[in-house]
Amino acid sequence: MSFVRRLSELFVGRAAPVLHATYVLVKQGVVRPVRPDRLARMALAYRRWGISLPLGFAIGAIRHPDRPAVIDERGALSYAELSQRTTRLADALRDRVPPGTRIGLLARNHHGTVEVIVAVAKLGVDVVLLNVGLSSKQLADVLEQQDVSLLVADEEFTTHLPELPAEPDVVLAWVESTTERDTLDHLIATTPLRGIGKPKRHSRLIVLTSGTTGTPKGARRPDPPSLTPAASIFSRIPLRAGERVLIQAPLFHTWGVAGFQLSAVLGATLVLRRRFDPQDALRTVERHRVGAMWAVPVMLQRILDLPEEERTHRLESLRIVASSGSALPADLATRFQRAFGPVLYNLYGSTEVSWVSVAQPSDLRAAPSSAGRPPFGTAVRILDEDGHPVPRGRPGRIFAANNMIFDGYTNGAGRESRDGLMSTGDLGRFDRSGRLHVVGREDDMIISGGENVYPKEAEDVIAGLPEVGEAAVLGVDDQEMGQRLAAFVVLREKGSLDAEEIRARVRDEVGKFATPRDVVFLDELPRNPTGKVVPRELHPHLEG
Repeated sequence: MSFVRRLSELFVGRAAPVLHATYVLVKQGVVRPVRPDRLARMALAYRRWGISLPLGFAIGAIRHPDRPAVIDERGALSYAELSQRTTRLADALRDRVPPGTRIGLLARNHHGTVEVIVAVAKLGVDVVLLNVGLSSKQLADVLEQQDVSLLVADEEFTTHLPELPAEPDVVLAWVESTTERDTLDHLIATTPLRGIGKPKRHSRLIVLTSGTTGTPKGARRPDPPSLTPAASIFSRIPLRAGERVLIQAPLFHTWGVAGFQLSAVLGATLVLRRRFDPQDALRTVERHRVGAMWAVPVMLQRILDLPEEERTHRLESLRIVASSGSALPADLATRFQRAFGPVLYNLYGSTEVSWVSVAQPSDLRAAPSSAGRPPFGTAVRILDEDGHPVPRGRPGRIFAANNMIFDGYTNGAGRESRDGLMSTGDLGRFDRSGRLHVVGREDDMIISGGENVYPKEAEDVIAGLPEVGEAAVLGVDDQEMGQRLAAFVVLREKGSLDAEEIRARVRDEVGKFATPRDVVFLDELPRNPTGKVVPRELHPHLEG
């Protein structure tokens, strides 16, 4: 076997898509000529870390040590600095995590979050990415369920600690004032730089499900088997090596983690902000010459809500705005590209199945409601209740397979699979052009008067009305019809529409059975930190 082939297998893998993956990685600048001495050091790093985040930052420290790895409100850290700091931090944390326990991370987007995730991976300890919107009770439940012995938290979240049944060992990440507790910066500064050996096991990222309908569950994210998963995404979202990527999506969420992991493969510079502000996002893109921005749909809506005079920033560097985490309304996709050009990419996926499909700007122009097409190496099927394929154009259950399907929930549960494909929990259909359209969650579909009704159809119509800022449509119980639809609407200007006008416009588009009987006007929709609407917080408005 030739040296070139061995090298290709080392960094990409032996699977059939190797040639296509290599082509994509070369095209995006990930694979390129390297000096022999650096290549030898990279091979040693691979032997120690395998395909993992520590490998990505170790290679960055070898290939471009002075390039900024992270830029946040407190400045920049180079790849060389981050590599050394995470080794010191791993050494400092080693004796604070008893065998069989995990580290919990309750932090916003900043360099400390990145350092903890990389340092913990060097230790071979699992890290639980905690949603910053958890209540004290939810936090206590998750810490117990996930066997968290050490909690790394931003100082602002220490208000939860007195309400926990038993306070865990705590290290502070982002600190705004003086404190007697240990901080990440203190541990890094006071720990000598010593070599750290190969971990006995691979660290797992535990990502919590959104918890919009109940207590969040922990989902184990898998180790990538090669660089093929990254190449799959790059084939549909053409990120470039070395460019600057603004991660607005929370790093505790699967979508934010994906941006982080892909940036490590690219040797990119992560640009982070602790809180999202639409005006600050545009200023940041301009100031740091950002090439790609990672966001959730509600962030795009907030940017469009800015007055035009506040959107006059030089954004020539911005090639890609990658959106995921919740459904992208068709009207929002159209308006965003009208305002900022053909830069919008919409990824449909989930914590459990990773990615399913990606809509490129051309897809969103031709079919704004579509979720696009599966990347190479991804299989997607639309099946009926018995597991048989449904004809193109008809809705059914979405099943998908790729090489980054999750390893199961930490409570031992899994997801339904058929012939190697995993259920996404959504309903969808393929159009004549082969684009996937998601019509709603399986448990969202209702039967009203004997008709199957999908709330998303009415929701898309209402959200597309020029007077409407945002909308959510849910199924609720009904004594006469079994179930009915209820719409919750935020108007751009109060009083610009009444309930009957909304019902009439929906009826003209999707028919009587998909027309909401209830229309409730709100000042804003209740959302979790990743931008998803929280249905349980909408029902009380009906009862009132």
